[in-house]
Amino acid sequence: MRPLHNGKAVLIALALATVLTGAGSCDVSNTPGEAQPASGAAAGPTNGGGGGNNGGSGGTAALNSLTVATAGSMSGYSREKFTHWIGQGNGCDTRDVVLKRDGKNVKATADCKITAGSWHSVYDDKDLTDPQALDIDHMVPLAAAWRSGAAKWTDEQRKDFANDLTRPQLFAVSLQSNRAKGDQDPSTWKPPSHAYWCTYANNWITVKTFYKLSVTQAEKTALADMLATCK
Repeated sequence: MRPLHNGKAVLIALALATVLTGAGSCDVSNTPGEAQPASGAAAGPTNGGGGGNNGGSGGTAALNSLTVATAGSMSGYSREKFTHWIGQGNGCDTRDVVLKRDGKNVKATADCKITAGSWHSVYDDKDLTDPQALDIDHMVPLAAAWRSGAAKWTDEQRKDFANDLTRPQLFAVSLQSNRAKGDQDPSTWKPPSHAYWCTYANNWITVKTFYKLSVTQAEKTALADMLATCK
């Protein structure tokens, strides 16, 4: 009878060890999930960062995923609610960084004042060498963002949007093209260079997708027309 008793003890010990091992392996994570920005901004990229051509089919799928809504009110809007240009280190602000990124043979002073270089304005296919002849365009203009969801954002979220160097949101272009565009969406303004329409539409959709901004029906139709030029 004693061996049987010892056998039971062994079985009980094994069962207890199994229970304790299972308890120790419970999946309890202390890593928080990705933060969800409040009031409209997206948590992370969903269509890739940077510029480029996603092609007609990919762009169309992303376009169809956007919420269609009427344009919101401009009540309460001001550019000051989208703080820019912020410092980016080494004496440079966001504008300086874009000029350096988009130009060739760019020269700057020790405090990052851009003095020379060459730039190609993709909107109107112009080559420029005077940094004062350039504006930094917001792909989705600040006012257009306000009308499509940014009115509900925090000031910090609007600052991030206005200085976004990761998404295809900031471009060095000619003064004339940037000021002709103003705060218009593609339903009322498209780049004079038709060759850039595919990329422009994809970039616009990328920014609106990332920030969860809506589009109007007219805007969506115009974007679809521009995507039709993708090869």
